[in-house]
Amino acid sequence: MIVLTLIHPQPNPVALDLGFVQAHWYGLMYLLAFAFAYGLAWYRTKRRADWTPDMVADLVFYGAMGVILGGRIGYVLLYQFGEFLANPLYLFKIQQGGMSFHGGFVGVLLAMLLFARKYKKPIFNVLDFIAPCVPTGLLFGRIGNFINGELWGRVSEGGYSWLMLFPQAANADYEQLSLHPAWQRIAENVNGYWLLPRHPSQLYQAFTEGVLLFILLWWFAAKPRPRMAVSGVFLLGYGVARFCTEFFRQPDVGYELFFDWMSKGQLYSLPMVIFGVLLLWQAYRRPIYDGLPASHPLAHTHGAHTQGTRT
Repeated sequence: MIVLTLIHPQPNPVALDLGFVQAHWYGLMYLLAFAFAYGLAWYRTKRRADWTPDMVADLVFYGAMGVILGGRIGYVLLYQFGEFLANPLYLFKIQQGGMSFHGGFVGVLLAMLLFARKYKKPIFNVLDFIAPCVPTGLLFGRIGNFINGELWGRVSEGGYSWLMLFPQAANADYEQLSLHPAWQRIAENVNGYWLLPRHPSQLYQAFTEGVLLFILLWWFAAKPRPRMAVSGVFLLGYGVARFCTEFFRQPDVGYELFFDWMSKGQLYSLPMVIFGVLLLWQAYRRPIYDGLPASHPLAHTHGAHTQGTRT
C-alpha cells in the first residue's frame, strides 16, 4: 500500500534575487515576524496608558536581538553541539536554518530584562505586554521551516491524505528503511531515492503554536488581567502545544531521554508548563493590574498599579 499523496515542493530558498543582494525565505519570514510583532504591540498601546509607540520600537529591537542570538546559539548548543565542535563556523550559517525556540526564549528573556531595566518597568509588565504578539512570529518561523524542508515529521503508516515525502530526508529515510525493512511497502521512489511518508509537522506547529496560541492569548489579554497571568497562559499554552506536536516531529539524533519516547523538545517544554501554572496561581493570589486608568473599577482593587492617561 502506498500512502504518498504529496511531495515537498522544494521551493528555491532564495525568495528574491536582485543580483547584488539575495533575500532568503527564512530571512523573509523573520522580517514578517518582527513586522507583525511591531504592528500588534503598537495596537496594544492604544489600551495601555503605560506604553508608548516609541517604547514599542525599542522593545521589538531588543526582542529581535534576543530571538536571533538566543535562537541560533540555543539550537547549536542544544541540538547540534557535535557539528559545532567539528566546525565552529556552523554557528553563523543561519541562512541554512536551524533556530531553537527554547534558546530564543531564553534570549528574549534576557533582552526583556535589559529593556525593563532601561525603562524601570517590572519585568512581568513587559512580558505580559509582548506575549500576545509572539505567536505570529512562531507561525512565520514554522512556515520558514516548512519552506526549507527542515524539522520534518515522523514516518507514518496511517495513510493520511496530508502525509508528505521530504527529499531533504533521503539519508534519514535510508537509515529508517535499514532499521525497518517492512516500511519498504510504504516507500516511494522519487528521483532514484526511496522516501518515506512523513507528517508535515512544521505545519502542525505553525497551526498550534502560531494560530491557536495567538487566538487564545489575544482573547485572554483583551481584558485586564493581573500581572503575570498573560505570561502564564503563554508558557502553559506553548508548552502543551509543543509537547503534543513533538509526537509527530522527527526527533533529533540521540533524543531518547526517558522511557525511550520523550524528545528533547518535550523535555524542554515541561518546565514551561510548570512555570505557566505557577505564574497563573501567583497572578490571581495577589492580583496587580498594570496600566489601568484611574476610572477603571479594577484600579481600586488590592494591588492595582495604574497609570495616568497618555497625551
